[in-house]
Amino acid sequence: MLYIKLICCGKLKESFYKDACAEYEKRLQAFCRLETCRLPEEGGLEKEAVRIMEAIPQGAYTIAMCIEGKTISSEALADRFKQLQNSGVSKICFIIGSSEGMHDSVKAKSDLRLSMSPMTFPHHLAQVMLLEQIYRALGINGGNKYHK
Repeated sequence: MLYIKLICCGKLKESFYKDACAEYEKRLQAFCRLETCRLPEEGGLEKEAVRIMEAIPQGAYTIAMCIEGKTISSEALADRFKQLQNSGVSKICFIIGSSEGMHDSVKAKSDLRLSMSPMTFPHHLAQVMLLEQIYRALGINGGNKYHK
């Protein structure tokens, strides 16, 4: 089963973000083994980068979520998952930086830089949006009717 790890900097405080994340985490159990790692904001991107790098699983395909990244469709994300699995990748790690952003060293280490939009979103909302897109992509690959 595919293992997906989400590394997020910053604590989820608002209950509506927590509830939305919990819902998608529950839904994703049917498609993958999901781990969410929430790191504290360190008050400096370099310190956060060290923590992030330590949390990345060995051998994981790493995706940095950043505004300057590539934008792709839900179908293209599903295809990327399929391609990765077909090439023997069993671990995928997504990284969402803190409210201050993400250190360039983390972006440079990543296999892919991905953007949800050229618009800026709160990083807490980005967690919900990313979980939803992972669920949608895995649902597409699983023939789920969720994606229309």
